[in-house]
Amino acid sequence: MTGTGAKAAVAWLVSVAPDPGACRREWERDPHGMALLPAGKRWDVLIVPGELGYPTLDVLTRLIDRPGPVLADFGDSRMGFFVPPGTAARWVGTGIRGVGGGTWIVVPRPGSTVGGVRWLIPPDGSGTLTDATLLELALHEAAAARGARGGGR
Repeated sequence: MTGTGAKAAVAWLVSVAPDPGACRREWERDPHGMALLPAGKRWDVLIVPGELGYPTLDVLTRLIDRPGPVLADFGDSRMGFFVPPGTAARWVGTGIRGVGGGTWIVVPRPGSTVGGVRWLIPPDGSGTLTDATLLELALHEAAAARGARGGGR
């Protein structure tokens, strides 16, 4: 990620922090630090099991040039797709957890990995998010392909 892109991504992320300046200073002091940021303001996050998330990301990247930000954590067991605010409240999907208004998410500084949490697709600062309908279609396609290969449960 270029310096300008990283600065724009940091600015976009910290804009939702209760104290954006403090969050930015903390990341400047410790680039490998994490921030706890509120969901539901600029984005919601849909958390998908890694075994479904990776094939879903493959489908998404075939459909569009650049999906919204995507996090992976804890040995790739889960992935978080950043989607428009309000999506979590409306989402009905087995095994997928929505993080929306009134909840918080751990976010590493763009370009760093912290405690097993890393960006697979970092934010670009423009506010690009993954369209929830497109994500749902990608999830269905990934699940169907997985089931056809015998990977379903």
